[in-house]
Amino acid sequence: MKKLLLAIPCFNEEENIASIYDRITTDIDFQALSLEHEILFINDGSRDRTLDEFKQLVADHDDVSYISLSRNYGKETAMVAAFDYFHHDALVMMDADLQHPPVLVNEMVKLWDLGYDDVYAKRNKREGESWFKIKTSKWFYGLLGKMSKTPVTPDAGDFRLLDKKVVVALRSLRESQRYTKGLYNVVGFKKVAIEFDAAPRLHGKSKWSLRSLVNLALEGITSYTTAPLRLSTFLGFIISGFAFMYMVYVLIKTLIVGPDQSGFPTIVVLVLFLGGCILISNGILGEYLARVFMEVKNRPLYFVEEEHVRKVIKPKSKGV
Repeated sequence: MKKLLLAIPCFNEEENIASIYDRITTDIDFQALSLEHEILFINDGSRDRTLDEFKQLVADHDDVSYISLSRNYGKETAMVAAFDYFHHDALVMMDADLQHPPVLVNEMVKLWDLGYDDVYAKRNKREGESWFKIKTSKWFYGLLGKMSKTPVTPDAGDFRLLDKKVVVALRSLRESQRYTKGLYNVVGFKKVAIEFDAAPRLHGKSKWSLRSLVNLALEGITSYTTAPLRLSTFLGFIISGFAFMYMVYVLIKTLIVGPDQSGFPTIVVLVLFLGGCILISNGILGEYLARVFMEVKNRPLYFVEEEHVRKVIKPKSKGV
C-alpha cells in the first residue's frame, strides 16, 4: 500500500486547523484509494494558538504529526521542512485556509496512478480576491514567463501532488532565496493540471500583504532568471548609442553655426536621466549580489523548536 503525506504550512491559522483536518478526513477516501496517509502540519512561527490546535489533534487522532519552526521563516521555507521530513511515496502540499478543496486530492491520486509525477491544481476563479490582485498576478506571471528560459505555469500554486522522485529533486535544491513555483518547472518531470475554483478563506485574513507580494515577485524574478542583468546591459548600450549620436549632432552643429551657450536644461535632464539609469543598474546588481552573499554563508534554512511525528497509518474501514 502506497504512503501519502499531506503537508500544510500554517502561520496564525488557529481558527482553520480543526476544519481543515475534518475536511481532509471526510473528503478524501483513503480506503478507496488504497493509501496509507499522514497529515503533517508545519507551524511557521505562529503567534496565536495554532500550535495548541496541533497538539489537540495529535492527542485525538493517530494520523497527525507536526513540526514547529523556531520563528517565522515564510511559506517557502516551511515547505522545505515538509520536503525534508518526507519519507513517503507521494506528497500533497496545500494551504490551511480551505481555499484548496481537499476533495480534489482524490482526482490527483488517480492521475498519479496513471504515471504523472506532478499533478498541479490550476485556478479558474479566485473568489475573495480583489481585481487588482488578480490582474497584477496575471501580469507578473506573463512577464516572468517571457523573461525566463524555463516556463512558469500561471494560476498554479503550491496545491499539487508530487511523486517521490520530484520531492527528492526539490529537496536537493538548498538555495535560501527560494521561489518554489519556479522550481517545480526547473526539476521537470511529467506534469498534468487539474482545474478548480478557489474558494474564499474559511476564517481570518490573508497573510499576503501588498509588501509581501512585492517581495515574492522580486524573489521570483531575481532567483528564477538573470534577465534584469541582461536588460541593464542592453539599456547601457542603447543610452550610449543615443549619447554618441547626440555628441555627433552637437559637434556638427558647432562646426556649422558656432558654439551655442544655451542648453543648460538639456544638460540637467541628461545628467538626471543617466544618473537614474546608473542607480537602477546598481540596484539590480545589488539585488543579485545580496543573494550571492546570503547563499555563500550556507546557513541552515530553518531550525525546529518542537516536533511530534508519528508513523504512517493504514486507513480504517468505513464506520469504524
